[in-house]
Amino acid sequence: MDPFIVLVICLFCLILLSLWNQRYAKGKLPPGPTPLPIVGNILQLNIKNISKSISMLAKDYGPVFTVHFGMKPTVVLHGYEAVKEALIDRAEEFSGRGILPVFDKICQNLGVVASNGETWKQTRRFSLMILRNMGMGKKTIEDRIQEEALYLVEALKKTNGSPCDATNLLGYVPCNVICSIIFQNRFDYSDEKLVTLINYFHENVRIVSSPWIQLYDAFPFFIHYLPGSHKKLFKNIDYHKKFILEKIKEHQKSLDLNNPRDFIDYFLIKMEQEKHNKQSEFTVENLVITVLDMFSAGTATMSTTLRYGLLLLLKHPEIAAKVQEEIYCVVGRNRSCCMKDRRSMPYTEAVIHEIQRYIDLLPTSLPHAVTQDIQFREYFIPKGTSILVSLTSVLHDSKEFPNPQQFDPGHFLDESGNFKKSYYFMPFSAGKRVCAGEGLAHMELFLILTTILQHFTLKPLVDPKDIDITPAVRGIGTVPPFYKLRFIPV
Repeated sequence: MDPFIVLVICLFCLILLSLWNQRYAKGKLPPGPTPLPIVGNILQLNIKNISKSISMLAKDYGPVFTVHFGMKPTVVLHGYEAVKEALIDRAEEFSGRGILPVFDKICQNLGVVASNGETWKQTRRFSLMILRNMGMGKKTIEDRIQEEALYLVEALKKTNGSPCDATNLLGYVPCNVICSIIFQNRFDYSDEKLVTLINYFHENVRIVSSPWIQLYDAFPFFIHYLPGSHKKLFKNIDYHKKFILEKIKEHQKSLDLNNPRDFIDYFLIKMEQEKHNKQSEFTVENLVITVLDMFSAGTATMSTTLRYGLLLLLKHPEIAAKVQEEIYCVVGRNRSCCMKDRRSMPYTEAVIHEIQRYIDLLPTSLPHAVTQDIQFREYFIPKGTSILVSLTSVLHDSKEFPNPQQFDPGHFLDESGNFKKSYYFMPFSAGKRVCAGEGLAHMELFLILTTILQHFTLKPLVDPKDIDITPAVRGIGTVPPFYKLRFIPV
């Protein structure tokens, strides 16, 4: 048969399937914009800023509505009340991971971030237990962060107050902290392997947040075979996987079952304990992806937050000066900041929370999925349906945060200047899929930022009012624009 005729028949079948799916779902899923065959609502969305498009649609369809990314229906939750009701009040039902083809291709239902079912439950439970045993949120991890922050100080001093791009330096700190947990070792900042790892992490964040990956996730069966940035992403990930596998092999050779040194050792011991269980979730393949999850989340997201945070402080030098004043008042200039100091530093705590709120690092989080057929409000949502959670709508809620588009630490301070918690603070998402490294991230942000400001004054290369803080990319993640600054020793 002529290839063209085959193509026409296939397209016709896809259109019929799409129309049938839409008809089947009509009257069951929440309302939303009418999708076109095959492409769904893609043409009605700004793929350069999905979060903004979602907020515009919410004005017409309310806090719970449906959009189609290609032929895939996705239920959107917009606003604190809808998000809380789903992720917190009905956490188990909304604890699935929605389909995200680019991550599915990388992870193949392994690890913690993109897996489902028993794989996710057992791997997450085990990982959290081991991280707690190793001191997550405790003094042992705090010491490692403090030590690494001082290495950063020494590296920044070598810039001699000259203009510099701190992108990689800010990535080395969280990367080495994660390495100490996973591999029990750190890299020197001049190590080419560390430089390559960090460069690939930053490149991956830009690629994953690009419009091209939005298209890949909507039409994976077509885009996957085209040339594009997804090829570079998968190549970079392969490098990371090979690096991790090498580390695992080194650990296997020197493993002492009675004396685990780090996360990999604990996982290998669990594998040995379950070696006769053919259904065991603890395999080398799962270990590679689990470590990749920890590596990526712990390095790329923290590095991006630090970089955006410093840019905001350059834009608002009066805020940076108040943080420095509080540091010198509570901690002084000689000893390192510690987590106990946080209680005495409400303004610094408010600034760190406002950085995370303002930058909105993961505007729509990663997609959730319902684990069973459910009735949500007046709608029926079938098992497996993807759920898109608008974290932007929570973090930028004008009722909770007056002037949400303004960077204002007062959003987290009461009338007496004390730190004020907010239920709307969800940069790490919420519920059963909340980021497993949330506690570590809090520690790193506080200790690294205070250490930098304790030792340096940040100087921009242009007038602060001329600094552009608009994201360079805003997709799955938010990426700050490129900039240089000067670190002036105090």
